[in-house]
Amino acid sequence: MYEIDAKGIYYRKLNEMLREAVARGEKEILLKNVNGQYYIGDGIRQGDVKITIDGVPGNDLAAFMDGPTILVKDNAQDNIGNTMNAGKVVVEGHAGDVLGYGMRGGKLFVKGDVGYRIGIHMKGYKRQVPVIIAGGTAGDFFGEYMAGGILVLLGLGAENGKPIVGDYLGSGMHGGAIFVRGEVDETRCGKEVGIMEPDEEDMKLLKSYLKEYCEDLGLDLEEVMKRPFKKLIPVSLRPYGNLYCY
Repeated sequence: MYEIDAKGIYYRKLNEMLREAVARGEKEILLKNVNGQYYIGDGIRQGDVKITIDGVPGNDLAAFMDGPTILVKDNAQDNIGNTMNAGKVVVEGHAGDVLGYGMRGGKLFVKGDVGYRIGIHMKGYKRQVPVIIAGGTAGDFFGEYMAGGILVLLGLGAENGKPIVGDYLGSGMHGGAIFVRGEVDETRCGKEVGIMEPDEEDMKLLKSYLKEYCEDLGLDLEEVMKRPFKKLIPVSLRPYGNLYCY
């Protein structure tokens, strides 16, 4: 494994060093002592590259990424996977706000809690289906303006009786599907969101994604699947269309 010590290195220089290593053909790269450097992995297209981050990366990790796998051994900040096209990001801790903005493909797995506006404007592209799975709780506007893909919220470790997601769940949603482990309070949802029981095909698909998620993060799949899920889908393709009609 090729190692880069990021301690005290300005983010532009660090990203230059990372890109140079990928261009040389390095397949496994360890970034040590990362401390808030922005834009790690952005725009990298090689699908057979694995980047392990020891430390906390800054905003816009894996933005516009198209292939690599990034493993974060700690927490991560905001805007992970911004317009990501392919690849995978696995975060072993918590992550911040606006994850997967406009995400068109690939996977983002977070073991812990996530912040606000997760999956905003997320959408599939041709045959690509973006997937975000968060193991803990989420803030407001989960799945806001979602146009495609799959969002999953597990609520593992959440306090009994407390909601695992904030308000405005699926607000403006017009595509894709959200799966929430446990019950969903319809008063927290956008008016354009319908709540239903997943069917057999839904559960088969969900289990396949959760199997990979649990393998990556050392969790027990059967334990995760013990609690039932609710499926949220849009009931209108133009949730705000009437605002612009005369």
